Amino acid sequence: MAADEIQHLTRAFSGLGGLGVDESAMVSALGKWRKQPEKLSGFRKSFNGFFKEHGVIERCEEEYMLHLAAEFSRFKNLMVLWAMHPWERDARMAHHVLHQAHPAAIVVEIACTRPAEELLGARKAYQALFHHSLEEDVAYHARDKPYCSLLVGLVSAYRYEGPRVNEEVARAEAKALGAAVKSAAGATAKLVENDEVVRILSTRSKPHLVETFKYYKEIHGRHIEEDLGHEETLREAALCLATPAKYFSQVMGAALSDGAGHHAKEALTRVAVTRSDVDMDGIRAAYHEQFGGKLDDAIAGKAHGYYRDALLSLVAGK
Repeated sequence: MAADEIQHLTRAFSGLGGLGVDESAMVSALGKWRKQPEKLSGFRKSFNGFFKEHGVIERCEEEYMLHLAAEFSRFKNLMVLWAMHPWERDARMAHHVLHQAHPAAIVVEIACTRPAEELLGARKAYQALFHHSLEEDVAYHARDKPYCSLLVGLVSAYRYEGPRVNEEVARAEAKALGAAVKSAAGATAKLVENDEVVRILSTRSKPHLVETFKYYKEIHGRHIEEDLGHEETLREAALCLATPAKYFSQVMGAALSDGAGHHAKEALTRVAVTRSDVDMDGIRAAYHEQFGGKLDDAIAGKAHGYYRDALLSLVAGK
């Protein structure tokens, strides 16, 4: 029985490669193992990843302590993000990306998936919090990146949000995008630096872009994201602008995959919190279509403890 309890607590601490830790099992052990130091000693001896024999003691490995601290923080970070005003949340996430060398994808998400007033609100919050504009910080911190002009254009946008689309212009711009893709093939200049591509993606309304990408498929026989796949920032922008549910389902799929890295895992919290009241039904449907399973089941099988419960509350259907 003691061996089973030790094994259960080891799983609670380690997460077995998943996300978060099983806090309830840990709390239970605190009560059950009072005045039973032999159980805690047995736990330390059995948990080779966390503890290592060091003379007469079992020393706690510093690398795993950092890992464990990160896993404990997942629930805390989720609750903090959930409680924030959406404008402040977006401003702080963007600032964190720009100043901590995180993937530009987070700024792309904010710029391309928020309605015009929400993006404007995030820009106002950014100025109030950090005494710079989001645009100038993006321009400075991405100045050496080929996607700098695109990213500045995306965060500066205030897009028309009505339903009207000029079909003739949408078709012409689908041809222009195709010509840009063709001219960039094998060239030293990157497609993401093409002025016409940057103009279309950073200024056109989302309904217009949906039609433009539809015509692109009709004319060129391929989805535009397939032709933009080698330039990640462009591909992310196109997906976020035209098919955000598909984009976010892919992000969550990567976060839940075996061997997911730190940034990929962090995205699970971000997407669950920011999209819960927006398009989570669409994300769940897109996830099922792309990965052949339920998003809820994938989270339940990969996450642990209060973090798992919070995630499931956010992604559950209404």
